[in-house]
Amino acid sequence: MHYGVDFVFHAAALKQVPSCEFYPIEAVKTNVLGTENVITASIKRGVKKVICLSTDKAVYPINAMGISKAMMEKVMVAKSRVSGNTILVGTRYGNVMASRGSVIPLFHEQILSGKPITVTNPEMTRFMMTLDDAVELVLYAFQHGNSGDIFVQKSPASTIGELAAAMIKIYNSNVEVKVIGTRHAEKLYETLLAKEEVIVANDLGDYYRVAADNRDLNYDKYFSEGSAMNVQLDDYHSHNTKRLNENELILLLNKIGYK
Repeated sequence: MHYGVDFVFHAAALKQVPSCEFYPIEAVKTNVLGTENVITASIKRGVKKVICLSTDKAVYPINAMGISKAMMEKVMVAKSRVSGNTILVGTRYGNVMASRGSVIPLFHEQILSGKPITVTNPEMTRFMMTLDDAVELVLYAFQHGNSGDIFVQKSPASTIGELAAAMIKIYNSNVEVKVIGTRHAEKLYETLLAKEEVIVANDLGDYYRVAADNRDLNYDKYFSEGSAMNVQLDDYHSHNTKRLNENELILLLNKIGYK
């Protein structure tokens, strides 16, 4: 069997779980231990490159899935130090438009059935990333990643209220928008890069690259020197990225099949 191949790894694909909110132990088994197992096997079998797919929920995590994805990234970076000829790279992105758990299919179903569109908070923002964008990010990581890197694709965003209005316009509908209130642990906006990552990230045009921090655990070497922090920088999140206007949002929805 030939193992000298590239490999894309999405930890969640290892197990079928009962809902999008993993039970904590299932999150650990899938995203943390599962990642470590696959990476170890890849190194032993001489796989050339492994791409680990992460999520914006790994930044400032507030639930089991986000915390386990953050740990998955740490496992990947730690393993990259001892991975030999196997290159380990991470990608991080927001919810893919119209994927499982996205509000877009829900809005579509509600409009077609004449039901009110249910919106938790119309001012909430989310990154608008298509499946093609997600694939391009993985391919870019394959081509340009060094071991331990994490890549983020720059993506536009929209408020949930504007998204609902755009879909109503596409289908020339007159359904009402019903605001039902923010659900438990739901964020106002999603973050792809924390401020501390923005400070050290390489801006590659359409992408950011955060290289691995490969300092060892001899902290005495770092007590005497530091670097100035640019306090003007902020996290990279869906509230401060490019905001799509209505026409741009409709064109993007048309592109993924909503017409």
